[in-house]
Amino acid sequence: MAFRLFVPILAGATLRERLLACIGATIGIALTGVISGLAMGNGPHVAMLVAPMGASAVLLFAVPSSPLAQPWSIIGGNTISALVGVTVAHFVHNPVIASGLAVALAIAAMSFTRSLHPPGGAAALTGVLGGPAVISAGFLFPFVPVALNSIILVTLGFLFHKLSRRNYPHVPQPAALTASAGRCGSPHRRAWR
Repeated sequence: MAFRLFVPILAGATLRERLLACIGATIGIALTGVISGLAMGNGPHVAMLVAPMGASAVLLFAVPSSPLAQPWSIIGGNTISALVGVTVAHFVHNPVIASGLAVALAIAAMSFTRSLHPPGGAAALTGVLGGPAVISAGFLFPFVPVALNSIILVTLGFLFHKLSRRNYPHVPQPAALTASAGRCGSPHRRAWR
């Protein structure tokens, strides 16, 4: 009985929605890699596709109405966080301390820029622990490949959702103001005067 607490409730968990998410992620990640590779070239020291894009694709294709999956969250969150990670790595040479600091500062930066995106934490870690490709890219890494990957993925997500007749980006509907809310002394009452 206690195991029921560990079973997540998935948004849009119909078979059709899950299959669309899988197809979208396959196309999105593959084409992002191909387009980035064409734009940047290939080689052992070129990071043409960064790992946080996998997590971004999960949000973009599986839960496209989530605030964490919107264009600014994906592009801004990943890019800003990667910039934070590279900056921290530049000044803090202990990888353990730099890792914690990069993720913490990335959360703060995404919060202040209203671009909260969980894969941004991975982008910050990649900026610190990314190896030779990240080191050779330096402060260009947040823009190429991270911002480039993010822009391509969001563009492909937008096209995919349009073709599959799903709304993206999600535009929240304004809350309906009811007459009963005005009579209950809620803050909405002032708007009616």
